[in-house]
Amino acid sequence: MERSWTEINLSNFEHNFNELKRFLRPGINTMQIVKADAYGHGAYQISRKAIACGAVSLGVANSDEGALLRYQGISVQILVLSPSLDHEIESIIEYDLTPSISYLDFAKSLNDYCRKRKIICKVHVNVDTGMGRSGFNLDKALVAYNQIKKMPNLKIEGIFSHYSASEENIEYTAHQKKVFNEFLDKLKELPPSVHIANSSAVINAADDFSTLVRIGLLSYGIYSDKSIHQLVDLRPVMSFKTRISLIKSAEYGESIGYNRTYIATEKVLYAILPIGYADGYDYLLSNKGYVLISGNLCPVIGRISMDMIAVNISGLDDVHVNDEVILLGEGHERLRAENITALYGGSCYEILCQIGRRAKRYYRENGSTIASSPLLRRDFVSFDYSDGKLNTIIEAAIEQRLQSKQIASLIYKDVLERLFTEKDQKIGYRRNFNHTIRFSETKIRDFQDYFQVNTSLTFTKKLQNDYFYVVCAKNELVLEKYFLRKDVEYRWLLNENFDLGKDFFDITDIRINKIELNTELKIVEGCLEIRCYHSQLADLVDQEVKFSISTRTYYPKNSHQVAVYLIEMTQGAEIQFIYDDLINNIEVVSIFSGKNRYPLISKESDRIKVTIPKDRWILPNSGVVFVY
Repeated sequence: MERSWTEINLSNFEHNFNELKRFLRPGINTMQIVKADAYGHGAYQISRKAIACGAVSLGVANSDEGALLRYQGISVQILVLSPSLDHEIESIIEYDLTPSISYLDFAKSLNDYCRKRKIICKVHVNVDTGMGRSGFNLDKALVAYNQIKKMPNLKIEGIFSHYSASEENIEYTAHQKKVFNEFLDKLKELPPSVHIANSSAVINAADDFSTLVRIGLLSYGIYSDKSIHQLVDLRPVMSFKTRISLIKSAEYGESIGYNRTYIATEKVLYAILPIGYADGYDYLLSNKGYVLISGNLCPVIGRISMDMIAVNISGLDDVHVNDEVILLGEGHERLRAENITALYGGSCYEILCQIGRRAKRYYRENGSTIASSPLLRRDFVSFDYSDGKLNTIIEAAIEQRLQSKQIASLIYKDVLERLFTEKDQKIGYRRNFNHTIRFSETKIRDFQDYFQVNTSLTFTKKLQNDYFYVVCAKNELVLEKYFLRKDVEYRWLLNENFDLGKDFFDITDIRINKIELNTELKIVEGCLEIRCYHSQLADLVDQEVKFSISTRTYYPKNSHQVAVYLIEMTQGAEIQFIYDDLINNIEVVSIFSGKNRYPLISKESDRIKVTIPKDRWILPNSGVVFVY
């Protein structure tokens, strides 16, 4: 049983969204504003519902809000409405966010960043038509727009402005509409997205030039002005509820709450509710607010405390501790956010954002609870935590899931700890790992006891440096020390009868994407190190690229096995051994752990292929041994 909770009625949200769509011209797109955790309603769930209702994009205040939605799996366009700072550029690009441009210095920094990485970033240009906040001033906006348009690594995908009083000041709104339209007429070509209308303007300020509208407050069921009440039917989406924790009485002349602001003029029966201004129920509602108990409005009496509220229940019958109490939302017109805040001259935006700070949130649809979010209204996000704190959380989560401290400790220390302690080494992973080993007869007379071996390896991976190594050694212990090095992409164990050098191990082709790399060879402490590099690789660092490595070497015929090991996390693999009818009775021993222990094995007359599907992950130190 919860002390307090919020309920988000997604069916009401859908109703409101569809009500607003009635005012739109055909073909006009909608952007759902979900900044400030969707005005306190929960950005992730509201985003999902809005997209299902037809929203093509989302609006947030900063890159952190956008990154969180990407982290949670939201893939539609996300526009960062407020001006961004230079240090946010990396996050904007990493999470595929669309920044708004309000000043040229940021545009230049963004363009430089994108130029170095050879990428194009879509942007929306913000023009100030009278709001007086962000955006280029009208007298400078055209020059700035044309300068941004010339920046080769930025693409203007939208242009927008913002009404400052569309809910009430029709004259000023008309002025802003006029000057924005005049500015648009000066552009040689309009970008795909043109938008100025917020929720109230959808109803009060229709235009014939916008291609997009930004839906916010009204979609959450809040009337921004009394005049709108007659035009559209809106239903509150958020309700804030608690329970009676104590019932008391006061005699004539007794006071209730801090500073004796309420003194009983007669005998009073009152209930204590276990929430206060720390839960977002505004302090200014002291002696002014109302709550709903069993369908009856009950006035708040006395000062609102940090953790408690007193409400007058005199005259109510059959009231008990644990009875449900509605403080905001559905149930009565006086509990609508706009009516509650009108009691103290406050902002309904503010109370929505601050309400239920210590309350669990429940999402309801068609009368049923479909999801919830935790106390303090914050989902777990790993990048919020330091390494040490994150390690503790992970180990504790495993223990709770398995209900065993011993097994949790084993899993954490033996399987996961190395990954976390070696975080700074940039743990990488490969995709689409394809390795082919081909045995053939050699034409060199002195090598008749050896097969010629041609290998071909391709995979995709984030490039971590502007170089990498291919290594070859005659001793397993020597080669082993290269297993943990993150700048080594290929390792080969050479027969001990051979000398280290190109005569016995040679790279026949090596590329990143289609770039043919330079190589430098040297022998270091019993190992052949081949450094692979190119001047163009510096521009590809931290990008996913395709590695292609082909080698030629020799393998003794009297050996009875050849092995391929995967020492990194790998998604999808195809390992093929081609032997041209030179070997008989070949068996495959696969060494895979986890769900994919038994890969698909296919045989033909001259080859064996081992396949793990492209969407399946392979744990490090897995591999295949071909035994013959």
